[in-house]
Order: sequence, then structure tokens, then C-alpha cells
Amino acid sequence: MKKIGIIGGLGPESTADYYKRIVDFFHERNQSLAAPEIIIYSMNMAEAFALVVGQHWEALAQDLAAKAAALRHAGADFAVISANTAHIVFDRVQAQSPLPLISIVEATLDSARSAGLRKLGLLGTQTTMGANFFGERFAREGIAVVVPNLDEQQYIQDKLMTEIELGIFNEGTRQGLLSIIANMKKRDDIDGVILGCTELPLILADGTAEVPFLNTTAIHVAAICRRCME
Repeated sequence: MKKIGIIGGLGPESTADYYKRIVDFFHERNQSLAAPEIIIYSMNMAEAFALVVGQHWEALAQDLAAKAAALRHAGADFAVISANTAHIVFDRVQAQSPLPLISIVEATLDSARSAGLRKLGLLGTQTTMGANFFGERFAREGIAVVVPNLDEQQYIQDKLMTEIELGIFNEGTRQGLLSIIANMKKRDDIDGVILGCTELPLILADGTAEVPFLNTTAIHVAAICRRCME
């Protein structure tokens, strides 16, 4: 099996979710304790978010590429960035990285195509919702991506930064997020929702809304496990 490199810490809660999902996949597949080697570089979340807020994209790309180089030095065969927002600079990072990277956007697009979804809502950080890197890529495949209105976006951002990224999962917040999804179903006629922050699956479970969720963490992990076994 190939050695997996994870650029994590963005945030720590979702990085732990990646690790557990990968290990669980191989334990269930092999019915044994066998699992691949996993090397995690947990970044300083505050420093990374400062680069995002300041829109210092080249500095962010260079930092992520440096982390990929460290993972290669540690023995990883390929790497992933375990966060959606950081994928705003994915192409720049891939161009500088000594390791091949698996894109969460491409993996999610493959999942949307397989499910036959045509119009998706996108929930994530304000950067992810505003940057349109999901929308531009999905549009080339004939899949529309819409985002919540500005007030809803601010609610999501606030809850991510003050609760969810810190491992705080309140029922009121869960219901607030589900209400936004219901509004988008009524207003925009979406047929699915991209959980475009890897912390969102920790508070939103599939089957709790009128439309299916594309859990970007689970989708990314499936792509990681496939690459690991190649």
C-alpha cells in the first residue's frame, strides 16, 4: 500500500475524522488490523486562516507546498489537503508540490456526477462560498452550484469560527444549518448540498434534510483509499 500524507490542522477536528475514516475503511475491508501508513502534518490553523483572511494566496500556496515537501521527506507517496477552503490555491500548490495531490473538488465532482445531481447548494466558509472554485469547475460539467444568501453565509461563517471549528456542536446550530438548506431547497430548487467544509459533516448527518449531502470528507477519504491501494 502507498503511504498517505495528510496536510491537516485546518482544523484539527476534521483531520482526526480523516484519520479515523481511513483506518476504519481498511479495518472493514481487510477484517484485520492492517492499515496503511499515514503521515500527518498538522498546520497552525490560526496562521493559515490569517493568510486566507488577508487573501495572501501565493504565501498560502507556498506554505502548503512546503508541508507537502515535508511529507515527502517523511516518506509519503501522495498527499491531500484536508480542508475545502485551502483548495482555492490547489492548482498553485500542485504546481509546486513534490508529491501528487488528490483534489477534494474533483473527487466531489465525480460523486455528484455519479449521483446524477444537477443543481447543488454549497455550504462552507465565506471564502469557499464566495470564491466560486467549486462553481466554476462544476459548471464545466453542466452542474450548477449556488450559495446561501449573504445573511445565511454570515451565520454559517460565525458558527464555523466560534463553535464547529472548536469542536462545539450545538443542536440549535444544527437546526439553523438545516433551516438554511430548507430555504435553499425552496428558493433555489437544489437537488443536493455540498458540505464544503470538512467540519460540517461532524454536525450534519445525511438523511436529516430533504436533499442528499455530498460529504466532502467521506468522498475525499474514499479517493485517498483508492489511491492507496493502486
